[in-house]
Amino acid sequence: MTSFAYTKSDIEKNEARNSVVASAANFADADVQDGAVSEKYLAESDTFFGKFQRLALKYRMEARGIERVPEDERIDKSAYSPGLFWWAVNMVLSPVSIGALGISVFGLTFWDSALTIIFFTILGTIPVAFYSLFGPEFGLRQIVLSRFWFGYHGVKIFAILNAIGCIGWSAVNTVNAASILHSINGGGLPTWAGMLIVAGGTMILTLFGYRTVHFYERWAWLPTFVIFLIIIARLAKSHTFAPGTLGSGQIEAGNVLSFGAALFGSATGWATYASDYAVYQRKDANRIKLFCSVLFGVSFPLIFTGILGAALMAAAANTPELQDAYNENGIGGLLYGILVTDSLHGFGQFCLVLLALSTIAASCANIYSIAFSIQAISHYFAVVPRILWTFIGICAFYGISVGAYYNFESYMDNFMNIIGYWLSIYEAISLPEHFWFKGGLRGYNIEDIAHPDRLPPGYATLFSFCCGVAGIVVGMYQVWWTGPIARMIPGDLGFELTFAFTFVAYMVTRPIELKYFGR
Repeated sequence: MTSFAYTKSDIEKNEARNSVVASAANFADADVQDGAVSEKYLAESDTFFGKFQRLALKYRMEARGIERVPEDERIDKSAYSPGLFWWAVNMVLSPVSIGALGISVFGLTFWDSALTIIFFTILGTIPVAFYSLFGPEFGLRQIVLSRFWFGYHGVKIFAILNAIGCIGWSAVNTVNAASILHSINGGGLPTWAGMLIVAGGTMILTLFGYRTVHFYERWAWLPTFVIFLIIIARLAKSHTFAPGTLGSGQIEAGNVLSFGAALFGSATGWATYASDYAVYQRKDANRIKLFCSVLFGVSFPLIFTGILGAALMAAAANTPELQDAYNENGIGGLLYGILVTDSLHGFGQFCLVLLALSTIAASCANIYSIAFSIQAISHYFAVVPRILWTFIGICAFYGISVGAYYNFESYMDNFMNIIGYWLSIYEAISLPEHFWFKGGLRGYNIEDIAHPDRLPPGYATLFSFCCGVAGIVVGMYQVWWTGPIARMIPGDLGFELTFAFTFVAYMVTRPIELKYFGR
């Protein structure tokens, strides 16, 4: 039985007013209180919310939005399930493109790229594994439980940024898929049509919700992994790969930092979704197993595919035909040259189709979570069912993908760095709040989550956020802006300085906030 968290008074109030606005206000502010709306209530409700949720339940779609998952509905008993989910999400094409940036954009050699990929990926993955532990503990979506750290209103800043990130990452995945599908049969499939295929597959899975997405991700990684192994075998047989030597010097260090910022943004970009995919875990789940499962499930496929991307670009740098294919059609053209041209021919094209469709796995994670971020922005948005927000998100990332396709490399590099910047702010506030000011899990009261007057007022969050932005300004190294500190290296120090500025500001202002507001 599916239940939705309203109190009895909320139900009576909603029935009396029978309006969308009333439903929105009640829904947002009662998501963890002591009552629940039953299926019977949904079947009898004449509100827009009730009618739509009734329709969703009829077709066995997940109707739950940002409200808490009750403990008796947490059906996932395996601590390794979230790790397998993340494995599938990241064993896709996009990290291959990211790994290729080390050589194609930042001028590194293969060994420089590989070591950078390993270090910055693990660094970015640790917060994702940590935040996953809050799913079984509270049964709340990541952006909603973030109210404990940023306050009821302060979290709205991060909800907006997270929604933008969900759309942006989905666009990255879709552009990669379109480049591959377009390369098959001499460009017979238009890029817009390839993007539409990915968007349609994502929509079908995410509309049905958590269980359907998890079931798909349980197996989606397998054909992709096999295809990557085939690529490695064909690359080795071609004898075009040349690793080069480790570089050194100031310019090399700057390029490593800039590439590392993109890798960190790629890995830690999942942090604000983390608990969404452990929210149906039982509260007594083994935390060590869950942490290690997610850590390995995110970092290994990102490292594996990233290094593969670097190897492909190293081969392209020594092969004019592959370099031309990459320049003409991106990573899709490069893979076409490895798998199809003078290689596996028809079977190679079949592999490329499967590889392109694998990006649906990553897009599912983004688009499933976007609804929760939007619902957390305003109680008026909370009344709009998750399914509708999912559909709107799909339309948005499809539109952006069409525009981003023709400037993909610069779009991807700039976008991932920006994601890394603001996630540094998120982590620099939430981590000290959890470990220092709350003293761990004993400092949380689950009933506080729906009451703004029991949560941090958000002044320290807002001030620290502004200080973090200052760190971005002085540390970022982009085509459209280079900060004064970044210019000295030259290289990107955006996420490091952002974290440091935010952390120091929060450690200074949070005690003042606690003294005068007591929360």
